[in-house]
Amino acid sequence: MIFSNKVIDLCREAEKALAPQFAHIDEVAFAGTQKVMDAFREHRVSDTMFIPTSGYGYDDHGREVLDAVWADVFGAEAAFVRQQIVNGTQALAIGLYGLLRPNDLLLSIAGKPYDTLEQVIGICGNPGDGSLKDFGVRYGQIELLQDGFDLPAIRKVLEDEIAAGHPVKVAFIQRSKGYLNRRTLRVAEIGEAAAFVKSISPATYVVVDNCYGEFTDLVEPTAVGADMVIGSLIKNPGGGMAETGGYIAGTARAVELASYRLTTVGCGLEVGATMGQNKNMYKGLFYAPHTVAQALKTAHLAAYTFGALGFAVEPQWNETRSDIIQTVITGSREGLCAFCRGIQAGSPVDAFVTPEPWAMPGYQDEVIMAAGAFTQGSSIELSADGPLHAPYTAFFQGGLTYESGKIGIMSAAQSVIDAGMGNV
Repeated sequence: MIFSNKVIDLCREAEKALAPQFAHIDEVAFAGTQKVMDAFREHRVSDTMFIPTSGYGYDDHGREVLDAVWADVFGAEAAFVRQQIVNGTQALAIGLYGLLRPNDLLLSIAGKPYDTLEQVIGICGNPGDGSLKDFGVRYGQIELLQDGFDLPAIRKVLEDEIAAGHPVKVAFIQRSKGYLNRRTLRVAEIGEAAAFVKSISPATYVVVDNCYGEFTDLVEPTAVGADMVIGSLIKNPGGGMAETGGYIAGTARAVELASYRLTTVGCGLEVGATMGQNKNMYKGLFYAPHTVAQALKTAHLAAYTFGALGFAVEPQWNETRSDIIQTVITGSREGLCAFCRGIQAGSPVDAFVTPEPWAMPGYQDEVIMAAGAFTQGSSIELSADGPLHAPYTAFFQGGLTYESGKIGIMSAAQSVIDAGMGNV
């Protein structure tokens, strides 16, 4: 792969400027690794826990210890990690269906949730398909303000529901931006929002979609008051090793209720064969703090590079991050497609493939996706995607190693320059 002097010089300039950010990322990765290793040591992780089980999966010691390790690392009372969970959306559905009952209110206090949750909630989709709305669950939404949560609006809904005799059951927070042009929420401000909700309505569960945010900070939202955090193993916490799966962590009661949705009432977490996947999930958690650090460094490099090329980026290159996502507003259909073509060409797998927009299940617009990954759909690996509508924002994330991520960013930069875009 050949890069122009413009791209090479720009990356050299970026790395010099980013030295303080990279040093901070390394400190967080060390603290995260220490926390993971302490939990492994405390729970006496051993080779015997990697032995496969089949059938019902009764007495799967490796599965039980992994749940306990996960809970400790996430600062939670309980957790479960399962390869049977097919994606983050299903993990979120398991948590929400586990907690919510007919006439309960699901209140999203961070604006619109991720696109794939809209049909789960019943915001869109076909009546009768089994959405939360079909089961009588009500939905409310409060937009974020420029500087964070709209606390007066949240207070009003919480107090109105208490006055009506049915407190809000779930206050839902999406930590990352999803397909929205907003900043990612920090763990500290999620903790402040959780405390605010609990001060008014103690019975409300605070649930956080934690996707893309794990190990970017010293603690997770469960350590600062969230009742439940939910995520996917082919994003941050799988460390590039888990080939599928998801997790839920939180208070003992919230996790118990979710477990009944995962399997069934009466079985909960007592069943579920691991089929030889335990080892990958243990290794993934072990690698996760370091792998996330590689992805964060790649994201910082992308912000600097494309900012210097004249594109609007968020976060900025010198901002502290709370997730691995970097947005680049390309301003045109061709700009978005050129960015994704460059990422694909700079990937280790399927680099010869040209990504094209398509009607991706669960999304309202056509989506273009570059994903030259070892695991299909893995967002901790180098990938980029975006819906085909204005302002044509590329959502970039991942990079198993900084070196490969750097090559991907250089390839994307070269692609948009070759397409006649950016300050060249």
